[in-house]
Parts: sequence; structure tokens; C-alpha cells
Amino acid sequence: MTDIFEVPIPDNDLLEKAEQIRLASIKASQTNNDDRIIALNLMADCLEKNSNQIIEANIKDYKKAENEGISKALLSRLKLSKEKLTLGIEGVRQVGNLIDPVGQIQIKKELSEGLILERKTVPIGVLGVIFESRPDAVMQISALAIRSGNGVMLKGGSEANFTNLAIVSALKEGLKGSNLDENSICLLTSRKDSMAMLNLEKYINLIIPRGSNELVKFIQENTRIPVLGHADGVCHLYIDSEANLDIALKVALDSKIQYPAACNAVETLLIHKDTASEFFNKAIPVFNSNNVKLIGDEKSVQLGVAFKANNEDWKTEYLDLILSIKIVSDLEEAISHIQKFSSKHTDGIITENLGNANKFMNEIDSSGVFHNCSTRFADGFRYGFGAEIGISTQTLPPRGPVGLEGLVTYKYFLRGDGHIVEDFSTGKSNYTHKDL
Repeated sequence: MTDIFEVPIPDNDLLEKAEQIRLASIKASQTNNDDRIIALNLMADCLEKNSNQIIEANIKDYKKAENEGISKALLSRLKLSKEKLTLGIEGVRQVGNLIDPVGQIQIKKELSEGLILERKTVPIGVLGVIFESRPDAVMQISALAIRSGNGVMLKGGSEANFTNLAIVSALKEGLKGSNLDENSICLLTSRKDSMAMLNLEKYINLIIPRGSNELVKFIQENTRIPVLGHADGVCHLYIDSEANLDIALKVALDSKIQYPAACNAVETLLIHKDTASEFFNKAIPVFNSNNVKLIGDEKSVQLGVAFKANNEDWKTEYLDLILSIKIVSDLEEAISHIQKFSSKHTDGIITENLGNANKFMNEIDSSGVFHNCSTRFADGFRYGFGAEIGISTQTLPPRGPVGLEGLVTYKYFLRGDGHIVEDFSTGKSNYTHKDL
């Protein structure tokens, strides 16, 4: 892995950029809600004004990547259609409609007469976001960072350099007309700089990687900066003995083919033995007609699945039109399989038995557990967060799709009038601990 990724010492140019964004983030943290909303609208306006240039830059990136033979999954993520760009711009505006996450009072209480404690949400500071191929992510991430009063240092994949530069240029143009510093958004373009970011613990408060498993794991192991993200998206869908098979097929198909390159696409299908034969009769022709390669255990192959699975398939994130299938004897075996192989991203059950659904959802320790619906719903926009900066599979919060609420922390504010602890130690003063 060290042959692919190294962590160099930041050079003076990167340190200067880091200092600029640190100072810009301090200014952003002090802006009011209205100023941040105005900034977002100006950013969206400039994206619209420069949309043709952005699309042209993306075509340039796409042709170059295609000639270099990058994977279909990355090509799919790279392509920025006019429709996708329009949706992305609208997403920037919609983030401005969300509740301000900054300055929310979580706790307010009187510790003693005249001694008042508050716990309020505050911006994290500077976010360092490393991602691959998806230029529309630049708009989402930047909008969420600005809305939450943070600065953001971005590093996209080299395959999207032209597109990312065009988008960031438009975003900065928008910020110039606002009360925020244009240096609140910074784009890095070299792999050396993206790896050197890991040594910027004095400037960056949180690293959010959105890339290959190898990249994410390397970052988690090679920085002193807190890391939020997920390495794998091995999502499961279990079809129970009491499943409605029409619903099962519809959901399984959407979970796999709606966007197979997404981290929330299903990779493994588990099917109860009493349901398998009837389901396969319905499903195999439909999956075949949608060019899905089915890989199954021995029992599945006996029932018509074309290719035999191996042990590696159960822990593989294909990000492609490939689906591994296993027949299980009961709900407990399905849960056991998921507990062994799940990446704790998103796992679902198809059943009409509410007891089975509740057992599954309570025992599976994933960031999202779904009943009778597609795993593709695991998304910040679809959850109503406006957008997401990434998906976290860690147990501690934030967990799952991370929107605005995951981009703030909190601190305690204590206001008194000459209060000292000695008075409480001697009994001169007393604690009231009264909620206000």
C-alpha cells in the first residue's frame, strides 16, 4: 500500500492554503444565518451562469478517463449531465432552506442563582474531504460546509480535475459577493497534496474520505486527525419466508440496478429456502434482462443461478451489475451471515411478518436497517437532509448519511457574577441545577 500512497510533509504552498482556510473558517463560524443563506444562493447563481463551461469541462474529463480505461463504476460517477448539474445547483439552494445547525441550545440550566450553563452547537472548523470521480459531490459538500459555518479543503480524483476546477471557480465567484471569505473553499489537485493533508492536524479538524476501500483504510491508519467515513458498502437484502414476492423482486431490482456504482447498492441477496424456488422463477429472467450477473451458493446454482460463488464474494463490494446470492434456512442464519460479512452500511429485510422484521432490524448493527424498501434510500437527500457530506458506518455519531447536524459540535457556555467554587465547598452557596 505504501507504494500507492505516501504521507509527505506539507510544502509551504499547502501550508499557506491551510492557514488561509483556517482563518476563513473562523470568519465563517461568526457569520449569521442570513449571511450563509445569501452565500449559498450566490454560489448557486454562479453555478448556473457557468453551467456550460462546467459541462464542457466534464466532457473533457470523461473522454480522457474513457481513453485511459478507468472502470465503468468510476465513469458512471464521473459523468455530469445537464440534468445532474441542474439538480446539484437546486440542491445548493435547498441546503439554505434547512434549519440553521449553528447556535442551537441543547442544554440550558441554572447551576445556582445567577450561574447559568448553556450547551450550544458550533461549527467543527475545517473539513478535509477526499473523494473520487463524483464532481457533483463538490457542490453538495461545499454547500453543507458553508451552511454549517465551516471551511472545506477538497481533493477530488484526478479523473475529474477539469470539472472540479470549473465548479470550485464558480463557487468561489459566488462567495466573493457574500460576507464570507472565498478561501472558505479550497481545491487541491495533486495526489501529493491530498496525502499531505493527513499531516495538517493544526489546520484541519475532520477528515472525510469518500473513495476506494484501500484509500479510506490508509487514511484511517495514517493521520492524527479524526476520520469520518466508511471503507466498504457491502449491503444485504434478506427475503423472508413470509415475503410478498412481488415486493421482494421490485425492491431487490431497484437496490441493485438503480445505480449499481453507489455504496448503498445491494451486493448480497439472502433468500429463505422456502421462498427460493418461486422467487428465482420470477427473478432470474428479470435480472438477466437487466444484465445482472448472478453468483450463488451451491443451492442457488441448483435452482438456476449461472455462476458459483466463493467465500470472497460474501465480503465483496462489486459496485457493478453483479449480485451474490445465498439460500438460508431461516431468519437466524440470515442475521448470522450479515453479522459476519456486513460492513455496517445498510441492510434490509423483505417480509410481511412484523415480528421477523423487528427482530432483524433490532439485531443487525448497521447504520441503516430497512424493512420492505430499497437500500438505495440510504442517502442524505432522500432522508430529507438536503444533501450529505458522506456516510459513516462507525458506531459513534454521526452515523449513516451525514448532513448538517453531523458538521457541528458543541461547547459549554457558563455565565456567572463572581461565582467561585469555594463558596459551594463551604456551604455559602448551593447548587440548584434547575432546567431553564
